[in-house]
Amino acid sequence: MFEKLGLPKNLIWGYIGLTIFMIGDGVEQAWITIWLVDKGLSVAQASLLITAYGVTVTLAAWVTGVLVQTLGPRKVMFYGLIAFVIGSIGFIWVGLRTMHMAWMLPFYAIRGIGYPLFAYSFLVWINYSTPLARRSTAVGWFWFTFSLGLSVIGPFFSSLALPVLGEIHVLWTGMAFVVIGAILGIWVNRDIVPSSEIHPFSAAELIKGITILQRPVIAMGLVVKSINGVAQYGLATFLPLYLISFGYSKTEWLQMWSAVFVVAIFANLFFGFFGDKFGWRNTIMWVGGVSYAVVLVLVWLVPQLLGHNFYVMAFVLCLCGITMAGYVPLSALFPMLAPDSKGAAMSVLNLGAGLGAFIAPAITAMFYSSLGAGGVLGIYAGLYILSAILTPFLKTPDELHSQPEMNNSTPSISGHSGHH
Repeated sequence: MFEKLGLPKNLIWGYIGLTIFMIGDGVEQAWITIWLVDKGLSVAQASLLITAYGVTVTLAAWVTGVLVQTLGPRKVMFYGLIAFVIGSIGFIWVGLRTMHMAWMLPFYAIRGIGYPLFAYSFLVWINYSTPLARRSTAVGWFWFTFSLGLSVIGPFFSSLALPVLGEIHVLWTGMAFVVIGAILGIWVNRDIVPSSEIHPFSAAELIKGITILQRPVIAMGLVVKSINGVAQYGLATFLPLYLISFGYSKTEWLQMWSAVFVVAIFANLFFGFFGDKFGWRNTIMWVGGVSYAVVLVLVWLVPQLLGHNFYVMAFVLCLCGITMAGYVPLSALFPMLAPDSKGAAMSVLNLGAGLGAFIAPAITAMFYSSLGAGGVLGIYAGLYILSAILTPFLKTPDELHSQPEMNNSTPSISGHSGHH
């Protein structure tokens, strides 16, 4: 059954562990800022806390690939667990008791190191342990289980548990989920990474996460990956304001936005599979780049033409969730761009994911007041077109050397699954 679904049987416990870990990581996402402000923090302090968390998430994501390349995924996932547990105990037990930023900020930031080390190490592991022909599908399953825990079950569990347990106990329960998920993902998961993939630990290996950006193909890949998340992180910063002016309620916005992520997790699976069949780059370029740009224009246009129309608007926003998933094969393609330093390449991929989360709100902050929602959506759409233009240039070294005239549509990037 697993083979039919494209789910690697050797990694099944890793996927289950990841889902449970991400539930624990995602329990507070939807309510922590509002709650902290209710408890007496200023909006600026709460924002600072979330920003510090974002910074450590991005930095941890960036070093993950290189660490996995030198230490192996199991160890790095274990360090992620330790960081999450220390950060959580400090934040919940000391920080929230005293409500002093001097305690809350460092511990919440340490907690932020936890999930990238755990989750992205497992993503690198999948790239090491899955045959090329099925790798995009396997990566699709990664994003499915990751989002299922973080964006669907985590917040849903919260909504049921908060009235019963209260905020503090929900945070402790989150830590219990994380520990259970980690045990399954690190120790119950028996898969062994090929020893040829692990390089000896050295400063040079660690610096590769930076020096590899000198390769044009990796630098272009970083741009494409950074654009990938722009709309996901950016829309939430201004779209509710735009829609409220057309008579949409806050509740309607929240319902539509959660529908986007439910649709997206299934789209992740579909486009993982689709990418293996129709070409990784084709999928990224046409679905992720071009189609996403068109959908963003529709997001602006629909309220202009139809005013308040919940079902049409929900449908258009769900198209965002579908086209967003067009980037899934990028996680399979990226390590192939630098077969000699797969870990460093994955580090850059993760850095791109973090940069997207920074770039998106920055664009809103700079342009929303002068250009309005239409202007910001136009800038976003332009970025997605740019990513579509760059994607055909993301060629593997083999392709660049052997077949300059190679066609873009070969199913497994270029059919050389043998020597990996």
